[in-house]
Amino acid sequence: MAEVGRIRAARDAAGSRCLIEVGLSTAFGCTLQGEVDEDEVLRLVEAALDAGAERVGLADTVGHADPRQVMRLFERVRARVGERLSCAHFHDTRGLGLANAHAAWLCGVRRFDASGAGIGGCPHAPGASGNVATEDLAYLFASMGVATGLDLPALLALRTRIAGWLDGEPLHGSIWRAGLPPRLVART
Repeated sequence: MAEVGRIRAARDAAGSRCLIEVGLSTAFGCTLQGEVDEDEVLRLVEAALDAGAERVGLADTVGHADPRQVMRLFERVRARVGERLSCAHFHDTRGLGLANAHAAWLCGVRRFDASGAGIGGCPHAPGASGNVATEDLAYLFASMGVATGLDLPALLALRTRIAGWLDGEPLHGSIWRAGLPPRLVART
């Protein structure tokens, strides 16, 4: 947290207007530590804001979270810090990444981290499949009628290009297999 304070001081001294956002990794469970106490997450959120961050995000970096846990923690943090809770980051290690994103959305989160073709991951999570795929997250919201400003056909075309660029590397996600359903193709 001291480093957050130093970053804030340097930013302010430079006259920059960039916002400082701290993402709290492994907020829902840790491969090394195991269970993460929600009160400790709340303490760290407040410490980050007190140190100079303007925003915070919660991350399920190793894929331990479930939707009920996501709703509970996001609601607790939102009650404490309001709109300064601004982002969610989920991995799809155990297949709950999209369900967790939906749970966070129900709690008012409107910014999400994701990656094309689900690339990324965590070297400390055995069997980690990587981040939630951007194209799957965009499809989730499109299927609910939530505007994202993202072009699903373009995202799927980009995923094809990523597969070529990263030939032989494991890619993740689901919507690329089946494609967009007709009801969404007409809207995109």
